[in-house]
Amino acid sequence: MIEGISHLTFIVKDIERASEFFRFIFDAQEVYSSGEDVYSLSREKFFLMNSLWISIMEGESLSERTYNHVAFKINDDEFSIFESRIRALGLEIKNPRPRVKGEGQSIYFYDYDNHLFELHTGTLSDRLATYKSIAQ
Repeated sequence: MIEGISHLTFIVKDIERASEFFRFIFDAQEVYSSGEDVYSLSREKFFLMNSLWISIMEGESLSERTYNHVAFKINDDEFSIFESRIRALGLEIKNPRPRVKGEGQSIYFYDYDNHLFELHTGTLSDRLATYKSIAQ
């Protein structure tokens, strides 16, 4: 069962400019910045808008099949159920990115119109704790 939105990720060309946009327009609170460290695909920042987790990552936005996606939170014990449903419809599953232990599991898949969706088992607090333990 879908529990809610885990996070929204936006690929941005200028991470500082995008940070200002989210802080100014949405009063988003910055809760993490990787600085020059890279634990994911590129430098990244995390924000909270009320309880909604927004992630921005440096990169070039593409007109089709970008990493821009909507992520929905699922339980670990339902991971294989969702994967089976996706495969049953013949949807394209994107290979997962490299992960560090503690980030949770994800399934990335495209719908029929090239929208990228993610089903994710982790939380923001898990990810921040993982990154903090690696940085020490």
